[in-house]
Amino acid sequence: MSSADRLPRLLALVPYLMSHQGAEVGEVAKLFGVTEKQLIDDLQLVWMCGLPGHTPGDLIDVSWDGGEILIDNADTIARPLRLAVDEASALIVALRMLADLPGFDNRDALARVIAKLEQAAAEGAGAVSNQVAVEVDAVPDALATVQDALRRGRRLSLRYYVPGRDEITPREVDPIRVVMADGRAYLEGWCYRAEGMRLFRLDRILGVEVLEVPANPPEEAEPMDLAEGVFRPSPTDELVELEVTAAGRWVAEYYPCEQVTELGEGRLRVALRARDQDWVVRLALRLGDTGKVVAPAALARRVAEEARAALALYSDGS
Repeated sequence: MSSADRLPRLLALVPYLMSHQGAEVGEVAKLFGVTEKQLIDDLQLVWMCGLPGHTPGDLIDVSWDGGEILIDNADTIARPLRLAVDEASALIVALRMLADLPGFDNRDALARVIAKLEQAAAEGAGAVSNQVAVEVDAVPDALATVQDALRRGRRLSLRYYVPGRDEITPREVDPIRVVMADGRAYLEGWCYRAEGMRLFRLDRILGVEVLEVPANPPEEAEPMDLAEGVFRPSPTDELVELEVTAAGRWVAEYYPCEQVTELGEGRLRVALRARDQDWVVRLALRLGDTGKVVAPAALARRVAEEARAALALYSDGS
């Protein structure tokens, strides 16, 4: 068992034992989903933990003689967890997103949980999360239709909007799953048009129909690892370089970059791959005076032209 699995269990084990003095080894092992031997190993590790100083008075005192677990001198680690504003806000936004999913049961219970979190969370978390709008399933019945295809093991026919090319494309997709990533709901499946696994944002599906054809994705159709987000640049995509000010440093944190160079005074030069230039233009216009495209030169000129055209529209409307 890895330390990544063990540490969260130990952090949960100590507070539990502090509030359940005399709990039996077998019951605690069953509750935490481990064998009695693994639990004893955990208790032996806890016995060697404590505050800096490492004298007997600094270490946690735990015993399990006779099969009953007694623990003392662990008040510090047993204190309730307090979430920071960003942690509490992220959790509340995720729960609100879950509540917005069609077909989700127990919304009343979830609403009570959200209310309790907003009340107990660090000051400002509720206000921050209220400023975040989560859009799920903007196309009526899209998610319900996708879920129906998943349950019945059927292929889907889609009309899908691709903003990078500003076009609507027909797709036939063998659905694999519905996932939430980067605050959006996605259908993941094998796309026969692309001959590969693809993610389709549900709010960009303009039409969806369940076909009376069994879904039969090829053996290589494996779910994607979305731990690092949805955007996956390809080595064949165009390499773009931007310079951003301190206010635009979020670009290096939000998008996968091949190179990030500090320029001083908080400024960065970032190099990233772009699948299409339209996406870079939108990013540059969003950055405004906090960033600019410096390479390739032709793309930098296009951004400048788009910016001048946008400013002209404001001038005409004044």
